[in-house]
Amino acid sequence: MRKPTALLLLPVLTLAGARRAPEPDPQIYLEHVKVLAAESMRGRGTGSPELEKAAGYIARQFKKLGLQPIDGKSYFQAFNVTTNAKLGAENRFEYADGLKSIALKFPDEFTPFNFSSRAKLSGSVVFAGYGITARELNYDDYAGLDVKDKLVLVLRHEPQEFDDKSVFNGKVYTEHSQFFSKATNAKNHGARGVILINDRANHRGEAEKLEPFSKVVGPNDAGIPFVQVAAEIADRWFSGAGKSVDAIMTEIDQDLKPRSFPLPAAIRIEASVDVERAVKTVHNVAGYLPGESAEHLVIGAHYDHLGLGEQFSMAPSMAGTPHPGADDNASGTAGVLELARYFTSLPKPKRGILFLCFAGEELGLLGSSYYVNHPTFSLDKAVAMINMDMIGRMRDGKVYIGGVGSGNTLKSLLDGILPRYDKLKVDFSETAGYGSSDHTSFTTKQVPVLFFFSGLHADYHKPSDTWDKIDGASAAGLLKLVADVGTHLIETGERPLFVRVKPPAGAHEAVAGSAGAVSGYGANFGSIPDFTEIPNGVRFADIKEGSPAAVAGLKAGDILTEFDGKPINNLYDFTYALRTHKPGEEVLVRVLRGTQEIRAKVLLGQRK
Repeated sequence: MRKPTALLLLPVLTLAGARRAPEPDPQIYLEHVKVLAAESMRGRGTGSPELEKAAGYIARQFKKLGLQPIDGKSYFQAFNVTTNAKLGAENRFEYADGLKSIALKFPDEFTPFNFSSRAKLSGSVVFAGYGITARELNYDDYAGLDVKDKLVLVLRHEPQEFDDKSVFNGKVYTEHSQFFSKATNAKNHGARGVILINDRANHRGEAEKLEPFSKVVGPNDAGIPFVQVAAEIADRWFSGAGKSVDAIMTEIDQDLKPRSFPLPAAIRIEASVDVERAVKTVHNVAGYLPGESAEHLVIGAHYDHLGLGEQFSMAPSMAGTPHPGADDNASGTAGVLELARYFTSLPKPKRGILFLCFAGEELGLLGSSYYVNHPTFSLDKAVAMINMDMIGRMRDGKVYIGGVGSGNTLKSLLDGILPRYDKLKVDFSETAGYGSSDHTSFTTKQVPVLFFFSGLHADYHKPSDTWDKIDGASAAGLLKLVADVGTHLIETGERPLFVRVKPPAGAHEAVAGSAGAVSGYGANFGSIPDFTEIPNGVRFADIKEGSPAAVAGLKAGDILTEFDGKPINNLYDFTYALRTHKPGEEVLVRVLRGTQEIRAKVLLGQRK
């Protein structure tokens, strides 16, 4: 039974009064933000020297406050990540037209995409329209087309691009236009590689430009070579077949019927795609405040950002410019440091506190995923996890608090405390504890969570997210609330019990990431992915209760390797597979459970 608010408020007030401590200080808080978002930090990109510099700063603050290293020796938890790809030295592209061999100029006439596989290519070419298979729209560029072990040539974007009445949504691109969708579809049809060309007929007056290597969103390795070639090169190939690229595009737009065909046998490709992926060691940074028992509260935030923009910048024209990430998420990291200062000034608590700053969040919650799979303190002893992400620019007192349904006492706790913060306007709309930040990793391990967030703004993921726009006073006020909540969780006898709240339909059956994230749609499967990098497949962090996956007997920890006969190499493949199926269809999947391979039939459900 729910406790009356008045009775719940009394012990919190008593604790606050009995345990005086310096309140969170706006100036000290802002100084931390300034350091982390300084120009010299160059955006703290995961894998960069500047991220390691930020890690060192956080560790020094933990040491200064007297927090214990997590293993008794170090404040760092190391893990490896695959960072953004770079071009190798052996990229070349040649084609023969039956008379002579012509080498294209790199990078003006051809360039690989950063998610391309590294491979040597040789073979004939098949034109596959836009490279789209859209069952729900009755459109398939691959219908009746044999592309097995061949190279497919595909157009950028999608048909009827500027037609508001189009089934493809006209001026708003569908997910079928995305590069990774074209790559996965080609791979699923057995193609050896993909050659992309610009759809110039729909973009007359625009200069021919090849896509910059570093800006394309996709998996670390799509499992298929993917290159772009200048459209004027493809014009020569089409001319040999007595056809015109522009004319074919016009015809497709008129009736939405594919015009795919094999290019003349005389056209042969010899190419080398050399894309290197650097595996770098990065660090979560953690300091521990011991309590009287082994139980502990986790207070965390991610400290990485976008570096120089690259894939996820919301200002793509400024890629290559430092994205300071003052609000995202120097603000949350500064909050962890300021709360560490607050709690270390108090007497020894009944429960300990683990202050934890994550790397790799912007690449897909990598740091928090690694921690929950390699915890330094037993997760069974974690009473709750408090996550702070973008808390520095509160507007009109509004703050979002997520995850309140993930613990049986969390909502009552907040109901008892919030009357003291009558200037705050709290939004509890997300209750399940799932979202696009690090608390999600703890939810999947059945740890109750609370997520504090002050909302998006126009500077999100842009070079303009600078320290001078941070409202230190409002952030410090929010930290007082977090400190009150934390005090209750470490001092009272009652521990919140995890509650599995049904997340919104489709949550996390989509590609992880930041601005480049791709929302899921189509059929409902019911899994929540673990974002820790694995060599092949998608590991399930959790299975939603009552979902199609649960009914089929799938479990957390299973690794999905095949879906309806198609290989699943990464989360992008899984996202694409779900999009191509409808509710009510039954699909055969293969998963690895330890060393055992399991096959299961999953009856896909309806998203709500």
